[in-house]
Amino acid sequence: MTETTEAPVVAQTAETKTPSPTNETAVVTPAENGHAEGGDAKTAAAGEEQTNGGATPDEKAKAEEKKEDPPKEMRAVVLTGFGGFKNVKILKKPEPSPQAGEVLIRVKACGLNFQDLMVRLGAIDSPPKTPTILGFECAGEIEAVGEEVEGFKVGDRVVALPEFRAWSELVAVPTKYVYHIPDEMTFQDAAAIVMNYLVAYILIFDLVSLREGKSILLHSVGGGVGQAIVQLARTVPNVTIFGVCSKSKHEALEATGLIDHLIDRTDYVNEVRKITTEGVDIVMDCLCGEECNRGYGLLKPMGKYILYGSSNVVTGETKSFFSVARSWWQVDKVSPIKLFDENKSLGGFNLRHLLYQQDGSEYVRSTVDKIFGLWKDGKVRPVVDSAWALEDVAEAMQKMHDRKNIGKLVLDPSMEPKPKPATPAKSKSKKQASEDKGGKKDKEDDKKSAENGGGDEKKEEGGDAADEAKTNGGEGGEAAHVNGDGGAAEQKEEPAAAAAATNGDATESEKKESS
Repeated sequence: MTETTEAPVVAQTAETKTPSPTNETAVVTPAENGHAEGGDAKTAAAGEEQTNGGATPDEKAKAEEKKEDPPKEMRAVVLTGFGGFKNVKILKKPEPSPQAGEVLIRVKACGLNFQDLMVRLGAIDSPPKTPTILGFECAGEIEAVGEEVEGFKVGDRVVALPEFRAWSELVAVPTKYVYHIPDEMTFQDAAAIVMNYLVAYILIFDLVSLREGKSILLHSVGGGVGQAIVQLARTVPNVTIFGVCSKSKHEALEATGLIDHLIDRTDYVNEVRKITTEGVDIVMDCLCGEECNRGYGLLKPMGKYILYGSSNVVTGETKSFFSVARSWWQVDKVSPIKLFDENKSLGGFNLRHLLYQQDGSEYVRSTVDKIFGLWKDGKVRPVVDSAWALEDVAEAMQKMHDRKNIGKLVLDPSMEPKPKPATPAKSKSKKQASEDKGGKKDKEDDKKSAENGGGDEKKEEGGDAADEAKTNGGEGGEAAHVNGDGGAAEQKEEPAAAAAATNGDATESEKKESS
């Protein structure tokens, strides 16, 4: 009962409030306005407080510090997993900072070595954990110096031999692996000379002690280390060089005039025997496998065989355990007693082990200084086959894998990558072909309908107009019939006037008569 008695009162109260006919805008009293503004202010304050989370000034300051710029990034050649070229990618990585005893180098050029191919395959001892930045050799300028660093400053031009991480725009390297380069030397030459000539110098002058009148058999004479050995050997008088390489490189190498005998690798043993039945004094082998036995068989008494690589392990794009096993089993196990009886010597050299595992950094530094001295005297000049952008590193690796380079392959971070060829269109499936054929047929039918539809529509319009005109009578029907058939677009004035009169529009004479 309470609800039924209150309802009419509300209705009556509503009826007594008569709106002003002159003012349709709602009027808000100052009290109401103040209440609304206060509510808005409180709402805004609550939103702001919620946004800031009720943070204290100290917390706000810390939040502002966290809003600093994100870490800077650099491009780097990253090995994402052991295997083929698809695992070598250009990725963005955080820029490194030099630690104590390190310098930060802005890389201008990187050296590509066969050892990098073996790392990609995972065919070296103690391989790195992936993902990792590739590269053992780079040249550039020092951009920052860590604590406890002496002898280096920002802006110095240097070349470095870090254990990995060299193929990037920036690299932090311990100073014991960093070497100043001559002012006149370019960064590409610096990246091409250090590792190759370092290996060659130690082989020629420290392990073999090359002397006048000796003969050398050199495998892969067209490669970076091969060219370095040839140039350094030419600093010793009357040295005979037998260079072994693929036939495609002979013409270019003959033009240098530094190699006495160029021999194809397919049957080099018999070719050497044709030239000299005694054999050679020194064999420089970077292949390993069955070449070890062949090379040892070509040695003269008092001869020396040096193994400094195992590139025969790399037979395909991915690691082959069969190739590794075969390379190992094909090597004869030579006892010291046999060496004693035959007056021959065996030796080996692994720069990576010497530098990073056997603490030979001081010995290496003194050797680098000697190499730069020979460069200043004009006795050696690095041979650069070609330079590549970081994005084209897979193609550069393929060229080295195929043994098509003559000299050093260099990566340049500032170079633009080669334009990629257009991807060919994929062949369509039978279902897609049938769908496309059906769609094409539908389009042709629509096109024919559109061509014929214009006339049909005109005929229909003309027919309707003619019927309407006939209903109204007179010549207007004839005129409409002519237009409906697609005839003349323009009509004469007289038939038009007659049609207008028929349709009830009076002419001028009729208007005068009626008036």
